[in-house]
Amino acid sequence: MPIKSLLTLVLLLSAAITFSRPSCAQTAINTNAVVNTKAAVNTKAYEGADVAERRLQVGAAQFDEYLPLLEGKRVTLVVNQSSIIEGSGVEGSTIKSPAVKSSAVKNSTEPTHLVDVLLSRDINVVSIMSPEHGFRGKAGAGEKIDNDVDAKTGLPIHSLYGKTKKPTDDMLANTDILVFDIQDVGLRFYTYLSTLHYVLEAAAQAHIPVIVLDRPNPNGAFTDGPILQPDYVSFVGMHAIPVLHGMTLGELALMIVGEQWIATDASDAKQPAQQYQSKPQTLQSKPLQSQPHQPKPQAQALLTVIPVANYHKQMPYSLPVAPSPNLPTDAAITLYPTLCFFEGTDVSVGRGTPLPFQLIGHPVVALGDESIGVAANQAAPSPKHNNTTLKASLMTQALVSGLDIEVLLSAYAQFKEQGITFFTRPDFFDKLAGTDSLRQAIIAGKTSKQIQASWAEGLATFKQLRAPYLLYPLTASELPSEGKGGVNTINMKAETHHE
Repeated sequence: MPIKSLLTLVLLLSAAITFSRPSCAQTAINTNAVVNTKAAVNTKAYEGADVAERRLQVGAAQFDEYLPLLEGKRVTLVVNQSSIIEGSGVEGSTIKSPAVKSSAVKNSTEPTHLVDVLLSRDINVVSIMSPEHGFRGKAGAGEKIDNDVDAKTGLPIHSLYGKTKKPTDDMLANTDILVFDIQDVGLRFYTYLSTLHYVLEAAAQAHIPVIVLDRPNPNGAFTDGPILQPDYVSFVGMHAIPVLHGMTLGELALMIVGEQWIATDASDAKQPAQQYQSKPQTLQSKPLQSQPHQPKPQAQALLTVIPVANYHKQMPYSLPVAPSPNLPTDAAITLYPTLCFFEGTDVSVGRGTPLPFQLIGHPVVALGDESIGVAANQAAPSPKHNNTTLKASLMTQALVSGLDIEVLLSAYAQFKEQGITFFTRPDFFDKLAGTDSLRQAIIAGKTSKQIQASWAEGLATFKQLRAPYLLYPLTASELPSEGKGGVNTINMKAETHHE
């Protein structure tokens, strides 16, 4: 076994991960199951993605797996408009949001918000925490969110976007357990991941258990882009992972804790950049099937991930609710990995138009043949090139998926030819990329193949590092016959690693 893989196993063991069956009874770690997500399969049951998709079940819908953990507890929910359950049997919803347009077959039963579902089952929900865009998902990008009270339930809503991004002691004073259920889109710079980081960190420091109800990654088939470097850590990039990481938030929660990327002791609050320090190169010569190391009882907080049932990473997944105001369609979510980089340039990505993140345009540089007006709206209160007409290219016709560097190179070349500044926000562009090397390569005239080749080594190392934390196979043929991942728990250690 390569040293890197063996190191990963040892680190995983030291993080004290244990797995249980759907009965929630904990068992000793099965390292083979952790490292190799492939299992014996009933291939006939999963011959097509459509069959698997009809049977897909998000973590929040698997009540038997997590409701017993909430009984008799004071529960705080970290949720937004995406935290819905289809076919829950509860009438009415706390939140209404525009559905993502899709040709996929949807459950005809009215979807219900997790808040309503838990209250209907007599779970003692005491408060709500909301990420960027707010509890109802209506605030524009970057718009500060204030604390509030939910009009329907009377529950207090604590904002985790604005002055406070990490839950405070006061927010957690009346909480026995935290439940995180938010739909992600699979990008390092999509800030729900950063909110998850701070929730895990605050919970570990307060010794409060966390349950992550997992949801699919609509860009889960792709792993691409530069690895974030220490000098570019920010709220739009906190972890040493690529732009497209190919993981769900449940998998990333396991990785964040297992790799000790959070400060689990409030008196030893490390900065996110410290995760880049090398782990001690010490290997233990004990059998892999031995009992994992257990942290001190008073220094533990428990993370439980409820995986998505019948899900694989190549599966097309149409989101039933828009995850944020400017990602209203499947096309926008698919184009987002590429088009978000234009936020650091003078190019509009359609904010303030009917097609946000579905076009690129500029008032002077003709990036396409369409003429589309820009006007401020609720989703984009201050859009780029407001009250102008864009010469735009509709990207929905380009079939772009994953990360397409050619789109950036072509636009830069057109700006350069006309002598117009392209990188109007170079620092922000570098934060999105997690490095200045992408911007410098574009300026230097590097080809897309040369640029992507420069990421190869980092991506290979990342894939090795993430392997023990993956909960889902890459294809439908790798799904287990029951299609369930079971419940995954991990003890969050209170001590941190240092050189």
